[in-house]
Amino acid sequence: MSDFASETGRTFWPEGLSSFLNAAVASHRRAAAFLLLVSLLAFMPGQFGIPPIDRDEPRFAQASKQMVESGEYVDIRFQDDVRYKKPVGIYWLQAITLQVADAIGVPRAATRIGIYRIPSLIGAVGAVLLTYWAALAFVSRRAAILAGLMMATCILLGVEARLAKTDAMLLFNCIVVMGAMGRIYLGRGGEPESIRRRWLLTGLFWTAMAAGILLKGPLILGFAVLCATALVIVDRNARWISGLRPVAGFAWMLALVLPWFVAIMLRAGNTFFADSVGGDMLGKVASGQESHGAPPGYFIVLFFATFWPASILSGLAAPSIWRERREPETRFLLAWLVPAWVMFELIITKLPHYVLPLYPAIAILIAGRLDPLRLSRNVWLERGALWWFVVPLGVGLIAIVGLAVVSGNFSILSWPFAMAAIIFGFRAWWLYDADGPQRAFLRAAAASLFLSIAVYGFIATRIPELFPSDRIARYLRGADCPDPIAAAAGFHEPSLVLLVGTDTQLTDGAGAAEFLRRGGCRFAIVESRQQRSFEQRADAIGLRYKPGPKFDSINISGGRHVVLSIFRSMEEPQ
Repeated sequence: MSDFASETGRTFWPEGLSSFLNAAVASHRRAAAFLLLVSLLAFMPGQFGIPPIDRDEPRFAQASKQMVESGEYVDIRFQDDVRYKKPVGIYWLQAITLQVADAIGVPRAATRIGIYRIPSLIGAVGAVLLTYWAALAFVSRRAAILAGLMMATCILLGVEARLAKTDAMLLFNCIVVMGAMGRIYLGRGGEPESIRRRWLLTGLFWTAMAAGILLKGPLILGFAVLCATALVIVDRNARWISGLRPVAGFAWMLALVLPWFVAIMLRAGNTFFADSVGGDMLGKVASGQESHGAPPGYFIVLFFATFWPASILSGLAAPSIWRERREPETRFLLAWLVPAWVMFELIITKLPHYVLPLYPAIAILIAGRLDPLRLSRNVWLERGALWWFVVPLGVGLIAIVGLAVVSGNFSILSWPFAMAAIIFGFRAWWLYDADGPQRAFLRAAAASLFLSIAVYGFIATRIPELFPSDRIARYLRGADCPDPIAAAAGFHEPSLVLLVGTDTQLTDGAGAAEFLRRGGCRFAIVESRQQRSFEQRADAIGLRYKPGPKFDSINISGGRHVVLSIFRSMEEPQ
């Protein structure tokens, strides 16, 4: 049956999806254009349509917004509180993006979360292209394109590309660092320009290292150190490290990062390092922060979902990787992957994106073996291809049904894309034996693209019940008074501050009543558990106010149902 289906498909489209890959292999320019197109198809849906997702994303965006509002680009604040968990890099990038959006006349740019997501989008697209670049030092051009395709279609990078946080840009810089170090380790480069190329690689290595430190502290340095240490131990040779020009390079890195660190120390003393290193980084090593603790093995289990669809091939490629572990290319990729992965498994706090900088190494390892003669023929491992069909079928149906249950919207426009994802996923599984792993993966990648369009582009943007802050902000923008200001009682999500305004007061029910007492264009947003306190205080002070709409919503950050009532002051301005 699979042979018949395969022959029928070849009759109408002889090369199938392989025709795109064959065209891309012809040159580096075509390869880059192909991966750029796939990346945009994968990451653009929902980029500007999905409202802020609490809590980390709007915290980053709001701090960047306050930088632009205040003109203060050294200190990092969320309203009046310092925000010293991460260095300044991502805030600068988001602030620059916001200023550009303002300059070109984007309306309400400061409250459009899509503006703050642009650095993450650039980082994710760049990471795909850089995976291709890094892979060229280890595998053929065809395999390098496949490695980039694996990154473009993996679920985790698709999520991070749509979040205004550090992780997509950190991945971008990590690939530069590891790609440059891999080339220096392998001694790649044409003889006539080897010295110039080595200095270029060294400059890329240390510049990206500095950028990574400004984004997320010394984590990126840890990846490089762990990899280099593992290689030195295995090779019993450290001479290649001199190619990194460690003295000159480290001095260059310090010249790039020290100005801000000195400036923040002069501003905040030791508070930044106490919060970022002691509270955030070391705190995650010793304890499960914010209920994110998990036992060792967590990332291995999660990998099969977060790196889907390419994760299905990992077990099939593993025996070949093990046999070739002593080859210099495989040895470097394993040194990039294994020590850092073990470190993350041992850390108490675990979040899915921690291991994202290791995924390019996995993609290159798998892509270099995407050949029937190099992949395992174990029947149980091959049956894992069924998940190429199960995931789009399950996710598509759950998303459509969930949308209908939560909001009563069937999003018919998403159905063709969900159906296309299911069909491509089915063919990837059913024709695996007949057409081979490479064509099967291309179909699975197509399924991932269609699934992204359906879920992010047409479903996630049509569930207002999941985004109460966006509903409230839309209501306040329609108020018949200029410059409304608000206080929130019981609902203190960062997205509300970002969308409603930096001056939004976070208080309790009684405080919301006192806020309205000052009159003018003031609104109180009162969560149902705070409403009795609000009404009691309003009665006690004789407050005149007008009830507004109620928003029945789901707070996705807390996973609970909330009912938010809006009240408008009818007092004269004080």
